[in-house]
Amino acid sequence: MAAQAVETPKESASAATRTESDRPDLPFYNGLPRRIEPVGWAAILSACVLAVVQLMWLPVPAGVLGAQWIPMLMFPVLPLLALAWAAPGGWTALYRRIRVRDVLAMVGFAALNLAVVTPLALALQPYLGSEANPAIAALTDMSALERVQFFAASIPQLIGEELVTILPMLALMAYLTHLGWKRRPALAIAWVASALLFAALHLPTYGWNVLQCLALIGVARLVLTLAYVVTRNLGVSAGAHIVNDWVTFAAPLLIGGAALVA
Repeated sequence: MAAQAVETPKESASAATRTESDRPDLPFYNGLPRRIEPVGWAAILSACVLAVVQLMWLPVPAGVLGAQWIPMLMFPVLPLLALAWAAPGGWTALYRRIRVRDVLAMVGFAALNLAVVTPLALALQPYLGSEANPAIAALTDMSALERVQFFAASIPQLIGEELVTILPMLALMAYLTHLGWKRRPALAIAWVASALLFAALHLPTYGWNVLQCLALIGVARLVLTLAYVVTRNLGVSAGAHIVNDWVTFAAPLLIGGAALVA
């Protein structure tokens, strides 16, 4: 009879390490994979603010080919540069390799978001009102090429939206755990607070309808952040965000086109 292999403690520890590496914890808040000092967090949060300000108010030169891409590209680049400075050698921990199951997760979380927010919006519309995203109306007047450019330009913008939401969430987690909070309550507080921040950033887009932004945009953000918390991969939450917004923007065009054909 063949001898049965016995797993040594060293091999057992190695296997546990491999299993843990398949699902690492959220980065930075606990000093892993790199500790970010308070000055580093200040730089990251300042870069997030600067990214939002330049996206909303940076004047784009008229008639300059590709000028409209400058604020879109700077939106994710500024926070990433600050993170790379604050956490050299560890800033890429926000992202992991995209696999097939991650693509399925993007679609799944986008579908979950639409399934949660759509009935909620219909139920609350009589009480909250309904300010439409002006981009949806603008799309109807665009040419086919302009629409392609719009959807393409939304990719860096939505990646930027993920960064200016997730990085403040991790910063707040780092602060709360430093004060002695346990991980779960710190994550819960940071998760909700970052959703409120995200909702506030959309106030100008939705006519300063505070209740609509808090109840709908805030809830949508909770679902999208859940994609990051579950997968530990900002690429997944960004992908879910892109799928969600593309469906939201494309649906009126498709419905309007179908109505014309009918």
